[in-house]
Amino acid sequence: MPFDPNDYAARGYAIVPDALSPAEVKALRARADAIIDAFDPEAAGAPFTTDESRRAIDRWFLESGDRIRCFLEDVAGGTRAVNKIGHALHAHDPVFAPLSTAQRWAEPLRAAGLTAPRAVQSMYIAKDPGVGGAVAPHQDTTFLHTTPSTVTGLWFALADADRENGCLWALPGGHRAGLKRRFVRAGDTTRFVELDEAPWPDDGWIPLEVPAGALVVLHGLLPHKSDANHSARPRPAYAVHFVDETAKWSPDNWLVPA
Repeated sequence: MPFDPNDYAARGYAIVPDALSPAEVKALRARADAIIDAFDPEAAGAPFTTDESRRAIDRWFLESGDRIRCFLEDVAGGTRAVNKIGHALHAHDPVFAPLSTAQRWAEPLRAAGLTAPRAVQSMYIAKDPGVGGAVAPHQDTTFLHTTPSTVTGLWFALADADRENGCLWALPGGHRAGLKRRFVRAGDTTRFVELDEAPWPDDGWIPLEVPAGALVVLHGLLPHKSDANHSARPRPAYAVHFVDETAKWSPDNWLVPA
């Protein structure tokens, strides 16, 4: 599944068609559906996304680095739709884990510049029709920081992703502008540290419309986002984030690797 490393270095992303087979896409979606169907928010203690439950939300999130947990959409009316499953599917799930190894994706990871890749975080994003919320512009290195910067995201489309159902949008070349903010942790407290307060540009964003099974490789500093899903079709995706083990893991990251 080759791509041009020079093109990737210039744009900050690469698209690899047919990275997953139709059978693999089907298996991942079925497994995610089973996890969601078995999820009982009240029994699990999952918090509503409300201001008064902020501390419970933080605990639910901060304890998920080596677990498989469902997170809820922030929608009106108390609807408890699942937004995503995270953050250790790559490590603990019998269906997701075999498709999340550095060995399986050695070629694109090597082309992206990683010499000793290690998966540190994964998530299934449901993006259900009508409730799948927008994701604001961000950089993955904000949340998973190493020195030097090595975070690389593998984002797999588990259905056709287009502008109608909330595909990714990227700012080509935006990774060369540097990191805008850090999400840091001290004990059970988290906060954003602003490094560059200039607003994200309004222009230059392009949609990354891809078919089911495609892989989008994302540089950790590449600005990307997605719109809400207002269509009648789901836009499920699976993302795995890798870092290079030769780099220094920042001790104030929210996630503490095992």
